[in-house]
Amino acid sequence: MPNLPAHDHLDRLGLPYQAVDFPTEIEKGAASVAHALGFRERQMVKTLIFQVDTGERLLVMVGGDQNIVSGNLKKAAGSRNIQMASAEAVQAATGYVIGSIPPFSWQAPGFRSFLEASLMEESILGVGTGQWGREILIAPSDLVRASGAAIVNLTDREKPVFLE
Repeated sequence: MPNLPAHDHLDRLGLPYQAVDFPTEIEKGAASVAHALGFRERQMVKTLIFQVDTGERLLVMVGGDQNIVSGNLKKAAGSRNIQMASAEAVQAATGYVIGSIPPFSWQAPGFRSFLEASLMEESILGVGTGQWGREILIAPSDLVRASGAAIVNLTDREKPVFLE
């Protein structure tokens, strides 16, 4: 299969990754991809696009089994008025439809991305390529380098959002 823009981005940066495929017939979602590839749900990353009241859009990455604590996301974003972007807004911002948005290669300079801090504890993470049925396996530190993401606590109410 030919390389996709996400692969080209990683190649340009010289970051190691593994390209893998899964059956396109499976149900959409990180949990389904994890089961198809033999990983834990936490290891398959959900790439979510949020919109702030200023019109800014943000990329937020969490594990397939994780839920975002709204207050933590608001603090990370620096706005109390934030919501999930519509499917149309997601496609306008990323160039991709919801379901396999790559967390890198499409962002304009200054686009903010956040990675859930607990994912840094995983040995490998899976991210979308922009094409359903294809996944990229990558080390968390390389995902941060590729996406320019800030590492923040988005899922634990008991811990500070900004970790030291």
